[in-house]
Amino acid sequence: MAHLYAKDTSIPYAPTDDRDLYPSEDGKPMAASDYHLRLLIRTLQALEAHFEQNPEVYISGDIMMYYREGDPRKSISPDILVCFGINPKMRRTYKVWEEGKAPDFVMEFSSETTYDKDLDEKMDVYASLKIQDYFLYDAEGLYLPTPLMGFTLVDSVYVAIPPDDDGGIRSSVLGLDFHLQGLELGIYDPIANKWVQTLAEQEAARAENAEARAEQEAARAEQEAIARENAETRAERAEAEVAQLREELARLKARS
Repeated sequence: MAHLYAKDTSIPYAPTDDRDLYPSEDGKPMAASDYHLRLLIRTLQALEAHFEQNPEVYISGDIMMYYREGDPRKSISPDILVCFGINPKMRRTYKVWEEGKAPDFVMEFSSETTYDKDLDEKMDVYASLKIQDYFLYDAEGLYLPTPLMGFTLVDSVYVAIPPDDDGGIRSSVLGLDFHLQGLELGIYDPIANKWVQTLAEQEAARAENAEARAEQEAARAEQEAIARENAETRAERAEAEVAQLREELARLKARS
């Protein structure tokens, strides 16, 4: 994660390439643990899949975001950000003055070393940048007051979003509900009335459904074959009974 405030050091020269002035990384790991990383990547991929058909949604994670031109100390690195109305091209860094706006949604995956800043310094920075929705998620359930917290900006101040009857917290700017599933994070689309899945999860679900349909077709074909076999057996029995009756009738006529 990026330091919110860097030590005040003078820049000894004016670089010709602003990558020197605005580096793309701060040397910090992307996540506090492999568990955090897995959940973070899964959340990013789910959001990317959900907004895949929208050509003006940029989604990223752990990217260095600079918010004051000429001052690289004014930087922050959200675990997840979503910005509407800009090109979803690949970026090395996110410079607010170049993009013309700050993100619309940010989310932090809080840990033992970050939760205090997530609730204090980072919240202040995001509010000053007028980022509409700010969400916090504590994957271990140890550090935040509750494992999932959502805030929306009202008159330049973040106000807590109350959970709905199902325990979901709505991000109005995304149009999605965030839920705790155990301690893992689920995202629900209330318009489509379904859980948001990554592309890999969608493909796995399609494959599973195709396999289930194939099994159902095989079972139906087997039932039809059994039904045909039973019908043939009944027909053979009926023919045998008819033949037997004819023989009996013939014997009776012979006696008379």
